[in-house]
Amino acid sequence: MEYNFREIEDKWQQYWREHKTYKVETDKSKPKYYVLDMFPYPSGAGLHVGHPLGYIASDIYSRYKRLRGFNVLHPMGYDSFGLPAEQYAIQTGQHPAITTEQNIARYREQLDRMGFSFDWDREVRTSDPKFYKWTQWIFIQLFHSWYNNKSNKAERIETLIAEFERAGNANVDACCAETKTFTADEWKNFSEKEQQEILMNYRFAFLSETMVNWCPQLGSVLANDEVKDGVSERGGYPVERKLMQQWSLRITAYSQRLLDDLDTIDWSDSLKESQRNWIGRSEGTSLKFEIRNLKFGVEVFTTRPDTIFGATYLTLAPEHELLSQITTPENKKAVDEYVTWASNRSERDRQSDVKKITGVFTGAYAEHPFTKEPMPIWVGDYVLAGYGTGAVMAVPAHDTRDYAFAKHFSLPIVKVIEPPVEWDFEKESYDEKSGKCISSDFLNGLEVKDAIKHAIEEIEKQNIGKGKINFRQRDAIFGRQRYWGEPIPIYYKDNIAYTLPESELPLVLPEVDKYLPTETGEPPLARAKDFNYKGYPLETTTMPGWAGSSWYYLRYMDAHNESAFASKEAIDYWGQVDLYLGGSEHATGHLLYVRFWTKFLKDLGYINIDEPAKKLINQGMMQGTSAIVYRVERTHHVGGKDRENETSLTSTNLMYSLPQVFVSKGYVDKITKTKDGNLTWHDDTEVNNLQNKLHEIASSIYSEFSGKMELTPYVTPLHVDVNIVDNNVLDIEAFKQWREEFADAEFILEDDKYICGSEIEKMSKRWYNVVNPDDMCDKYGTDCFRMYEMFLGPLEQSKPWNTNGITGVSGFLKKLWRLYENAKSKDFSGEASKEELKVMHKTIKKITEDIERFSFNTSVSSFMICVNELTDLKCTSRDVLQPLAVLLSPYAPHIAEELWAMLGNAPSVTKAEWPVYDEQYLVEDAYEYPVSINGKKRFTISLSLNLKNDEIENEVLAANKMKELLNGAAPKKVIVIPGKIVNVVV
Repeated sequence: MEYNFREIEDKWQQYWREHKTYKVETDKSKPKYYVLDMFPYPSGAGLHVGHPLGYIASDIYSRYKRLRGFNVLHPMGYDSFGLPAEQYAIQTGQHPAITTEQNIARYREQLDRMGFSFDWDREVRTSDPKFYKWTQWIFIQLFHSWYNNKSNKAERIETLIAEFERAGNANVDACCAETKTFTADEWKNFSEKEQQEILMNYRFAFLSETMVNWCPQLGSVLANDEVKDGVSERGGYPVERKLMQQWSLRITAYSQRLLDDLDTIDWSDSLKESQRNWIGRSEGTSLKFEIRNLKFGVEVFTTRPDTIFGATYLTLAPEHELLSQITTPENKKAVDEYVTWASNRSERDRQSDVKKITGVFTGAYAEHPFTKEPMPIWVGDYVLAGYGTGAVMAVPAHDTRDYAFAKHFSLPIVKVIEPPVEWDFEKESYDEKSGKCISSDFLNGLEVKDAIKHAIEEIEKQNIGKGKINFRQRDAIFGRQRYWGEPIPIYYKDNIAYTLPESELPLVLPEVDKYLPTETGEPPLARAKDFNYKGYPLETTTMPGWAGSSWYYLRYMDAHNESAFASKEAIDYWGQVDLYLGGSEHATGHLLYVRFWTKFLKDLGYINIDEPAKKLINQGMMQGTSAIVYRVERTHHVGGKDRENETSLTSTNLMYSLPQVFVSKGYVDKITKTKDGNLTWHDDTEVNNLQNKLHEIASSIYSEFSGKMELTPYVTPLHVDVNIVDNNVLDIEAFKQWREEFADAEFILEDDKYICGSEIEKMSKRWYNVVNPDDMCDKYGTDCFRMYEMFLGPLEQSKPWNTNGITGVSGFLKKLWRLYENAKSKDFSGEASKEELKVMHKTIKKITEDIERFSFNTSVSSFMICVNELTDLKCTSRDVLQPLAVLLSPYAPHIAEELWAMLGNAPSVTKAEWPVYDEQYLVEDAYEYPVSINGKKRFTISLSLNLKNDEIENEVLAANKMKELLNGAAPKKVIVIPGKIVNVVV
């Protein structure tokens, strides 16, 4: 019987559904293992072949751990709130829930097709009110909590209120906004509004005036990681910086813990480094510079107080709150214009665009805290409001960006550190923390390290600043001015924010007439009728996309619990995610937020883990292999005659269009790019065939093409749908049908084929290089597709998708099938030979080691070698073929199930035990000796490793090949190196 993958795959997928093969329960009799994929946003385009890469890897590992006796939780769900569905709703008027439901149905169909071992009974959707009820519940806990620096954890807000009532806030050490000191009596006499405004400064979820990334076209605030080069990452719309009243979460309270705990988890070094850089811990001091002629000063934060005597000016961020107060009237117009311009640049652009130096003098001067010298105050967009205090003391001799700014605006540069090496300060600043202080008063002669410490002591002694630790990470902006997201469970009474009672959850998204902001600029939820709580208005912004993904891994543990986000029993049993797979693009977004929420829930006693995932693997990106065709755009006539007038044509500039003529890649290889960007042909005799063909086509269109002539064509590469290209050969008829404009295209071929070019690019509809996994499964089978994705290369490397090698994997599965079919005809009888057992146990060892180190590509190679060797040995033994079926099942589960059943086993290979290799079968008892005559290798001979030197010599000399080579001559000497080589000297 032939290998019918369609029949086999349909059969076993139906079996798994009917028997709920992958359903998992809490089972304390077994060790647990939790495998998690970053759940997808369900787009209308469905999955392309790059999406399943991580899912296949996690599925292999999940199946492997089950076979090793673990109780495996391997769930799947959908990150189903998001902007694309909302944008589609704005364009069409269709409710985002309908679009999302359709997209999920498409994803589910594709995921099921690929045979994944997900427990679908635990599916979650972030847009399901039963799920986001608990997202809202967590927000309420955040609102009613604060971070106590003394206990170094989050606590209930009631403990803070109790302290205020007992002793005011003088002794409170909290992560909070700046708050005036008050006594217990003052607290008790504050009005409700005053008390709530003070508490807002301490809450984890708080409302404040915040500089945000505002995207007018999307009508929403965007996170920093959603903005690139001044435009939104989704849609490419302009983004501007804007001050708005905004909900935020105090993630900064956990900055140090988020840093420290990176050392406790098995994540990649590059991912950890991304988080460290994003959090950006720095030690230094705050320092106050008084402003001349004003009664207040500017606070700066610096990590280099040792260079204080080299500070020659101050630079404020364009958003700095004091800027308008210190700017002189004559400088106001220039400063205002500059601030308007800078406000439209994202922080990312301002940090990365180091060559673009801009700034404006405010007209104000600060006073140096030690020398009392005047220091001009500038505004410059290289200073960020969100880092430190939004102001820097500029030390151009010892800071690269200050140096560039000073050079550009001709500001003083004063050297105060003597480098230990020769340095040219006319060319660049010296930024290293080494050398000795000079021209620095009380710091003179000190090494940098000692000078930093001494400078902080003196600054604190003179009461002009204080040593402190600073973090680059800012609090996470939480509100979004859009419709399709979780409603924030807040209502307003006398303009004071209160949380809804937990009994009122979920607060469900209301119906609206349009998914756009109101005419007065309020978010879409403001369009809803009767959207209030007991007559009090409800919050109209919604939560960001990352809200649901910050805790979804916990819901999988107990997905249908209606009284808690998960039961204590389930949380205690499943604990941390043991293996998490997903894209590296989430390093400073989702992965920071989920770590933050995990620590918060741990502090409040709801869970017992500090980190969400022990091990995390970022699978590489599956790149597209684009297919390129080459269209002749035009050609010019060099010589010949006009057929009608019989006159000579001598102009070399007569240009002729040859519409829809395509030349094969072999000809294109003989062209170069000209200065104007066109592709032009070499003068090469090998293109005569092309010249003749083009002449024929041109003559049929233009009457003046006659006689002998030369043609120089100009061609343009065009992307073509990769699904009509096979091994770089274009399906010409499919190409003509692909787009109407190509219906009458003509082709100049190589060996009767049109050969396409190729480029490795991002997989995108724009480049027509998106491959649907359904097409691959239809043509080659799901098991083949799964194994081929793994075969393409190491899991963590980016790799190009192409189908050139998939036929090899398809051939392997057919050969595997024939091996079992042949054995079945003999009832899988016969005792396994020593060679067969050696092959099998070698494979068991290799596949086990490969899976443990996630080296799935080498496993596929090992399976191929194993099947080739067993086929050569004509293996029919059950003792060999049964463990092979188990080994294969994580990679190719459908055919493995069929082979398992063919062997007479029931109910499913998923219930089998992972085979264990026996070392005795791996011990080599023979060696293939290379035999040389006078140092030149002549042949090989297999001999037992137990033979002594003289026995080896006798066997070699007795070999027929040796007798033939010696031809009766007697050897002078035989050199034997056991287990290495034999050399016969004649």
